[in-house]
Amino acid sequence: MKKFFIILIMLFTLILPACADDTIEQGKIYPSEIGIVQKVDYVDLNENSEVAQVKQSAQVKIIKGKDKGEVVILDNVLTGNPYYDIKLKKGVKVILHVEDNGSGIEYSIEDVHRSGVLLGLSLIFCALLIYIGRKKGFYSLISIIITCILIYNFLCPLVIFGINPVLGTIIISIFATALTMYLVGGFNKKSSSAVLGSTLSLIFAGILSFVTVKAAALNGFSSENVMFLYSAHPELDFVSIVISTMMLATLGAVMDVAMSIASTVNEIFSIDNTKTVKELFISGMNVGRDIIGTMANTLILVYLGGSLPLLLLASNIDLQKFINLNQVVTEISSALIGSCAIVICVPATAIVAANLVRKRTIKPETVLKANFKNIDEN
Repeated sequence: MKKFFIILIMLFTLILPACADDTIEQGKIYPSEIGIVQKVDYVDLNENSEVAQVKQSAQVKIIKGKDKGEVVILDNVLTGNPYYDIKLKKGVKVILHVEDNGSGIEYSIEDVHRSGVLLGLSLIFCALLIYIGRKKGFYSLISIIITCILIYNFLCPLVIFGINPVLGTIIISIFATALTMYLVGGFNKKSSSAVLGSTLSLIFAGILSFVTVKAAALNGFSSENVMFLYSAHPELDFVSIVISTMMLATLGAVMDVAMSIASTVNEIFSIDNTKTVKELFISGMNVGRDIIGTMANTLILVYLGGSLPLLLLASNIDLQKFINLNQVVTEISSALIGSCAIVICVPATAIVAANLVRKRTIKPETVLKANFKNIDEN
């Protein structure tokens, strides 16, 4: 019942900023529409030029939006650069940008419609999570959804409106961590230990990120997306944003380690409640040492996988120049800071869990039974 009320309160809280956004005057913005390509004609724009440039003249039928059913003819120029080119063919669904040019509504092809693939993958993930995880899998799914909404509906607007990104990230992360741990693990000392361990590790990651960014003179401009954001909001603190990015990237792995350690300590104490705080701490550390290797390796591989094109580029650049690039230093720093946070999370959670779990009320008869059992064994 407690979990049910927590979910209701969270959902109600998350709806508020979404409703508030609708009241902000942002000018006339037309929502994009979805169309399907019915016919494509090719036109050579430079017949006498050495540089080939082709234009696709596409007949597109709008299938979703205010102008559903309307057929428009749109031009799509192919420049030869695969990063910018959108190659159309019959039957492809496209996103249409809608704009009022003063004399009427004008359409342009924004990109291929791909959200259907994302929806399919999401359904597969949700089905597997609930089927294998059962009730805890369902609660985990709820926590994932609410965490995403927290970041999109709370953190992003707060940063845009001028709140320090690091402060906002810490608040949202602690809130999301508590929500996830208590939903999945229940309202008990095990979950509280995991929340405290995650929070301490996150603060450590924030401090280490701040020191690293300042020492390495990172400016926060490590990708093309940041440049787009700068063109829209040049007033933002991009150094703080890169620190927040490093902290958020660490949060998931830290939560995983914290819950694993807290659950281990709690389970050991449930089996033998005569163990001391020191013994529980040592047991948590022993398990944590096994977790550290795989989790740190996982985090490093995630960053390496996402930066594979950058690594391939290193073969054409002087190594010293490459290793000192702003983007490269940012990516490597993020991976190392996340790994450090995972390592710190083990002793932090182990000591917190050992103390909290050991303070659990123990019935006298339980202790007597345990002592008699030890006497019999001896």
